[in-house]
Amino acid sequence: MIETPAAPATAPMSAAEPQRGTLRTLLMPLAIDVAAPMACYYLLHGAFGTSEVTALAVSGVIPAARVIAGIVRDRTLNGLAGLTLAVNVAGIALSFVTGDARMMIAKDSALSGVISLFMMLTAFTARPVMTPGMRAFITRGNAAREAAWERLASGARFRRAERRFTGIWGGALLADCVARLIGAFTLPVSTMVWLSNVLLIAALAVGLVVAGAFGSGPIMWMISNEVRDPR
Repeated sequence: MIETPAAPATAPMSAAEPQRGTLRTLLMPLAIDVAAPMACYYLLHGAFGTSEVTALAVSGVIPAARVIAGIVRDRTLNGLAGLTLAVNVAGIALSFVTGDARMMIAKDSALSGVISLFMMLTAFTARPVMTPGMRAFITRGNAAREAAWERLASGARFRRAERRFTGIWGGALLADCVARLIGAFTLPVSTMVWLSNVLLIAALAVGLVVAGAFGSGPIMWMISNEVRDPR
């Protein structure tokens, strides 16, 4: 939740200010993890003539530093943060050891691959990993919708939709992993620096549309019906 300082009585806070704060919160990680490293690479390699390995290694420090800052700020290390940090550090080290800039590109696909496999594995368990986020989005803390979720949660149709949601997201990220891995070793590094981000965004867009159509959409429909006509 975004906390904003209290405004003076003579200058009441407008409704747009919290929205701008939320937007900054959503866009800041994207700017740090995607835009800043890409700009750093092209600046170092294109403008200053540093090697591809050095330019990619330096640009890779930016998202790693964000993860470290988050760990220090929150004083906790979750699995995804630890995995992201480990992959970034490994990619930088491996690039210097091998002298191959492509390893820095490949490490991004490795991260997508690990996350996607984890998602697909949990899709076959009683607690698919994407369910908590989907539940928060659908119920929005509404007591009636939360109660409807609880009543429906044990139903076979509901459970299938839950598993599909996580499984589809896992499949989308796995496709991103494969595409970026192929590109890392077949296309020029300078091309993959921007194309890698395009492929990730495309995978996320596909995940949103397909998982919404076959996972969260049916669950949202079931929840709404249950709220209107509870059994």
